[in-house]
This record gives sequence, C-alpha cells and structure tokens, in this order.
Amino acid sequence: MKPIVIKIGGSTLGSHDTTLEDLVELQRRSQPTVVVHGGGKDITQWLEKLGVPTHFARGLRVTDAESLEVVMGVLAGMVNKELVASINQLGGRAIGLAGVDGCLIRARVQDPELGLVGAITGVDRKPLDTLLDAGYIAVVAPIGFDEQLGPLNINADTVAGEIAATIGAQDLVFLTDVEGVCDKKGKVISSLSRTEAQKLIASGVVGGGMIPKVEACLRGLASAKAALITDGRVPHALLGALEGKGNGTTILKKHGAWSAKRE
Repeated sequence: MKPIVIKIGGSTLGSHDTTLEDLVELQRRSQPTVVVHGGGKDITQWLEKLGVPTHFARGLRVTDAESLEVVMGVLAGMVNKELVASINQLGGRAIGLAGVDGCLIRARVQDPELGLVGAITGVDRKPLDTLLDAGYIAVVAPIGFDEQLGPLNINADTVAGEIAATIGAQDLVFLTDVEGVCDKKGKVISSLSRTEAQKLIASGVVGGGMIPKVEACLRGLASAKAALITDGRVPHALLGALEGKGNGTTILKKHGAWSAKRE
C-alpha cells in the first residue's frame, strides 16, 4: 500500500478535533502515513512570552538566530512531542522527528533578507521508509538542515509537498482552518486542474497563506493522484477526504472526480 501525507496545522487541532483519531484508525487499516505539522501560532505566542523581538521583511517574518531557537523548541519540541504523545495515548504508534534528523530535509537559505528560512534542496526518504516499514506513523517537524548553517526554518506546507513527491505518496491532504480554495467571489472551488490552480495564483485570486498550500499540492501531484485542501475542523474530515466523501478543494493533474479507489 502506498503511503499518504497529511499536513495539519495547530489551528485545526481543537478540543473536539478528530484528526488524531482518524490517524489511529488509518494505522489500524495498515495505511502507511506521514504527518507534517506546523505551529506558527504557538511560535508567535512563545516569542511574545520570551520577549524575543519579531521583525518582518515584505510582510514575512524574519528568522534570526534568537528566534530560530524558539522555532526549534516549539516545533521540534513542544508541538511535535505533544502530537506524538496524543497519538500514542489513543492507541496508535507514532515517532516524531524533525527535518534535521538523519538529514531528512536538506535546505539552503531562501532569501538572505528573511534570515534563517530555508528552501528545500532535497528529501532523503530513508528515515521515513524505516519508520513506515516498522509500522509507525511518522510525525515531521518542518526544520531543515544546511551543512554550513545548521538548522533552518521551513514552511510546513512546502515540506509536506516535497515529502509527498519524494516518497511517491498516493494521497496528499491539507487539513486547514478554512473551507478550501475560494474564487474571487469567495465561493469554495470544489475541483481544480493543475493549470487552473496555477492561473489562480498568477491572477492573485489565490494569495497569502493559501499560496504555499496550493503550490505544495502541485508539487505533490508528481506522485499523488490528487491533492485536497479541506477544513480540518469538520469531524472526521481526514477519513472523509480519503474515502471520497470530503469537502474542500481537490487539485488534480487533470479534471475529474476525487477517487476513493485505493491501490
């Protein structure tokens, strides 16, 4: 059975969330699964708590050496281990790692003006294959590794897309706190082809934080049949998406319905 890649954000994991239950259920079905998580909201809160100043360049947060320490502590530490512990408490078997572990995610500085923010140069699938073959859910924190600079902060959406393409994922699902990709009138678009998605980005209809999600979907289509952006706050949104019953926006290589058929 081919693996799947799930991207979850902290904002989708509320007190009544069912995502972790769905992950455990998928494991019971022997579905190999990689989870990539974000944690931007938690990072902001901890930067404020610790009095670490935040700087922006062109509207984007600059990651300097001091803030990178907080990013690593929050993502690779607190958020990653809380997710792993919660999955295990629900009866699952999960192991957490960051992109620096085993040089899983290699990266270089994306833009010197943004500081220690990385662009991915390669993903080594061996650490993930080892965990998946042993029956674990792999929970990945988006920290990359540069041989000269060490750890780099990387967008979690981008990490999910690159991992999906590298390991030959069958499905790529983004669980978000919005209903999906919207048109210029604010209506959710149920299905997009690769070309249509690219046009929406180019025209500015897709903007802000949705851009890296859509771009990651397009990257994941190197192997996946389709990629889905859906509202993770809906009960059992993950299982629904994989069973062809989900809402949100499906991005396909070509036009067609989201297939529930599993290889």
